[in-house]
Amino acid sequence: MELRTVLRHRLATQRLTGPPLPTAADVVRLLTCVQAQEREHACFSLALRSRATTLTEVRAELDSGAFVRTHILRPTWHFVAAEDLRWLLDLTSPRVERVLAVQLRRSSVDERQVGRALEILAEALAGHNFLTRKEIGVRFAADGLPESGQDLGNLVMVAELRGLVCGGPIRGVQHTYALVDEVVAPTPARTREEALTELARRFFAGHGPASIRDFTRWASLTVTDAKAALADSGDGLERVDVDGVPHWYDPALLPGQRSGRPGSPARCGPGPRRAHLFPTYDEAVLTYPAVNFPPPRDSPAPAAPDQWWATVVVDDVRVGTWKRTVGRNAVTVESRLLGTLDDEQRGLVEAAAEHLGDFHGLPVRHVESRT
Repeated sequence: MELRTVLRHRLATQRLTGPPLPTAADVVRLLTCVQAQEREHACFSLALRSRATTLTEVRAELDSGAFVRTHILRPTWHFVAAEDLRWLLDLTSPRVERVLAVQLRRSSVDERQVGRALEILAEALAGHNFLTRKEIGVRFAADGLPESGQDLGNLVMVAELRGLVCGGPIRGVQHTYALVDEVVAPTPARTREEALTELARRFFAGHGPASIRDFTRWASLTVTDAKAALADSGDGLERVDVDGVPHWYDPALLPGQRSGRPGSPARCGPGPRRAHLFPTYDEAVLTYPAVNFPPPRDSPAPAAPDQWWATVVVDDVRVGTWKRTVGRNAVTVESRLLGTLDDEQRGLVEAAAEHLGDFHGLPVRHVESRT
C-alpha cells in the first residue's frame, strides 16, 4: 500500500475526514486510549473527531464520567471509556508498575508509605468527595507522606494503576480524583488472553493501518504478546505491506469506502482538501514512529523547537508546526509554515485555526512565520 493511501485510511478511520462521531466518548472508545497529559489539547483531539466541537461540550462529557482521565497503558495520562477502565488496567498495569517501581526505588518512598497512601485515599475520597492533587497532598502531609512533587505524583499514580482512583470532575482549571468504585460501574472480568485479543483488535481497528511496532509502543506490550494477540484477533483485520513492513487495519471502519469486491481493501479517495492543526500528542501523529506524515519532497518541514509545538498537515503532507496561547479575549496561534505553501493551502491553515478558536469560544489571532 502506498504511503498516501495509508495516511488517508488513518485520517478516515479516526474521523478526521468524513463524518464525525456523535460524541467525544465515542472517539475515546474508537481509539481505546487517548494520550492526555495536556488535557485541553487532548480535548481538542476529541473535538476534531466528533460532534462535540467545543471545550465546554467535551468537558461536560468528561465530568459526567462517560470517559475518565487516568494513568493507564503507559506511565502517562490517558482518556479511557469508563467501561474499558478495569480490563485495561488488569492487562497493562503490571508492566507500567514495574517501570514506576524503578522511580520509587530512587526516591524516599517505600512500600509502607504506598500502603498508607492507598488507605488515606480510600478514606479521603469516600462519598464522592473529589479532591485535587494539592488537597490530597495536604492529607498526605498530615500523615508524614510526601506533600508535593514527583513522590506525591508517584503515590497517586500507584493508586490509579491499581484501580483505586481515577480522574474526577474538573474544578476550575484543576483536575480532581475520585474513587473508581464510586464513579465507574462494575464490568465483567476478562482473562488475560481475552483482554490481549480485544486490545489488538481495538488498536488496529481504531489506528490502522498500523504495524506491530506501533502496537507494542502504544500498549507497552512485548512483541511476543502483540503477535499472539494479533493472531487471535480474528478475520476482521486486513493486512497490507508498507515499504515491506506488514500493517493491519479494519476496512469496516472506513464508512462508505468499501469497493464492493470480496476480499478487496477499502478505497479511500482524497476527499475535499483540508488542513489539520494536530494537538500536542495527538494519536494521528504520535502513534506511528516510522510511517508518518512526510514533509513535501525536497523541502523538509520546520522542526518543532520544543514539546509545545505540534504538527501542521495539509491534506496528508506535513507543512509546519504550531502552538497556541489561550488568553482572556483571544486564542493566539503561532505557526511556522513552509514558504512554498500557496494561497489555497494557507487559507486551509487559517480555517483550521478558526476551528480552534470556535473550540475555545474565542476569536483567533494567527501569527505566521515562514521558513
